[in-house]
Amino acid sequence: MTEQRVQRRLAAILAADVVGYSALMQRAEEATYAEFEWLKREVIEPTLSRHDGRLIKTTGDGALAEFASPSAAVRCAAEIQESISSGRSPFKLRIGVNLGEVIVGADGDLFGDGINIAVRLEGNADPGGILISEKVYGEVEGKLDVGFEDRGEQQLKNIFKPIRAYAVVAGAYSALTERPSAVPPLPDKPSIAVLPFENMSGDPEQEYFADGMVEEIITALSRFKSLFVIARNSSFAFKGKVADIKEVGRRLGVRYALEGSVRKASGKVRITGQLIDAVTGTHIWADRFERDWTDVFALQDEVTAAVVLAIQPKLLQAEIAMATRRRPESLNAYEYYLRAMQQSYLTTREGVAETLRLTQRALELDPRFGLVAALAGVCHMRNVTLGYADDPQLERKEAVRLLRLALSIDDGDPDTLVWASTVSAWMVGDLEGEIEMADRAVALNPNSSLAWGCRGWIYKIAGQSQEAVRSFNRAIRMSPIDPLLHRAFVGMGQAFIELGRFDEAIVAGKKALRQAPSYAPAYRCLASAFAHLGGDAEAGEAAARMLEVDPDFTISGFIARGGQTNAKLYIEGLRKAGLPEYPAAQERRGD
Repeated sequence: MTEQRVQRRLAAILAADVVGYSALMQRAEEATYAEFEWLKREVIEPTLSRHDGRLIKTTGDGALAEFASPSAAVRCAAEIQESISSGRSPFKLRIGVNLGEVIVGADGDLFGDGINIAVRLEGNADPGGILISEKVYGEVEGKLDVGFEDRGEQQLKNIFKPIRAYAVVAGAYSALTERPSAVPPLPDKPSIAVLPFENMSGDPEQEYFADGMVEEIITALSRFKSLFVIARNSSFAFKGKVADIKEVGRRLGVRYALEGSVRKASGKVRITGQLIDAVTGTHIWADRFERDWTDVFALQDEVTAAVVLAIQPKLLQAEIAMATRRRPESLNAYEYYLRAMQQSYLTTREGVAETLRLTQRALELDPRFGLVAALAGVCHMRNVTLGYADDPQLERKEAVRLLRLALSIDDGDPDTLVWASTVSAWMVGDLEGEIEMADRAVALNPNSSLAWGCRGWIYKIAGQSQEAVRSFNRAIRMSPIDPLLHRAFVGMGQAFIELGRFDEAIVAGKKALRQAPSYAPAYRCLASAFAHLGGDAEAGEAAARMLEVDPDFTISGFIARGGQTNAKLYIEGLRKAGLPEYPAAQERRGD
């Protein structure tokens, strides 16, 4: 009997899926089903036919198609998204496109990694967006009149090697469907174009340095998945031109623009940069950096880090300010997330409750907003760890459910990873898995102070205090005016206690109090450190102040909240400081 040979071929694969389909079905099952059937019949199938695409299969809420040409697949994806955004359908699709070898089944069905990668890319695409693999980008770049945003390497679920991905610039679909005059709309998250820096001398070496630095800044900003960053090709279309910033913003469809200049003189290089609101023309940030002209590549890295660390928080603050000025009934899911982020800076019972309310509203609008699910999980975790929970077990279960939901939606987003690993560290205790997530987060975005700060907590909980101190130091150095700095100082103080460096723990605790004078964990840190040094009066005073802020605190309750397995010296110091072991009534009974 002859063995049948496996048939393989190279194909461009398009995978599409409806955003929030399950939630829509729960609300209006028959109407949602009928609407998607209409969408397949009137939009998807005719568009595939026009671009010579073959429909492989449809699912309840999605479709899979094959093309001989990557360009045809991207054009088809763009036309589908353009038809949906300008038509009657209430749906939004995510679309992924990949080029790869596939196995052809006997019935014409296709299998293999070429298919799997397209499906995983679709899951990582923005609502209403198109995400393509690097293989597709290599084939279509320069052939299509459209910009691409480099999203960096994506660790796709069940795909061994990371895949570099590019998003088709939002609002540019009209260019692919032969309507080049359309103005791209602003994306629903902070959007920025980094324009070529002006060379203030005729030195060509300086020109290469400036261009390389701008490319590095674009790449570094692209690692923040909360930002929409215009790709290099579109930004550099303005090189050598005197352009009005408002016109740049309008043509590229971005809210913000970063521009700057480079001047070299006497062995030094001076770089200036300014961040501008391209809609209003308002200057948001400006700074100047002066360095020795030595190792050009090291200099590029240093200035890139300085610029990115300065402007990313400014963008977030500007977006939060705009969201808080809008009426709640006009907000979308992303704006609810921004309001939740502002509230998350507060660690009061009311602040945690309001953050949770806002994240729940955002998830109602977009059930696949992984970052919001992770933040909601953090809220439930804080209710447990800060002693706010009426039913700690219920809150713990909900925190774990949300962290798993967040990871199932997007386990390649560094912010999602750090919040999920933090929740897991307190609520689950899988130290190996939590360290892996924290390390992956800083690898995905080494410019994130949030990632480094959360990594510090993970390593502290794991009992690796020296590495925790290093991470906290990195987070503080990267964001020295962060409104959450007191948390990093307290984490560092607790790590110093476990290392027996009590004097340094006191310095860290006092810094935390200067940032947040009513922060109970800072008083606990001071009480423990002073007690270990024999400073009974200072330890007693810190303990008394802590009980004023948190009168129900007990050591037994604190341990029960989780995350204290490797905090032996810290707990011992709390006992030495005279903090109560059990609730007063229980101690009186001798239980």
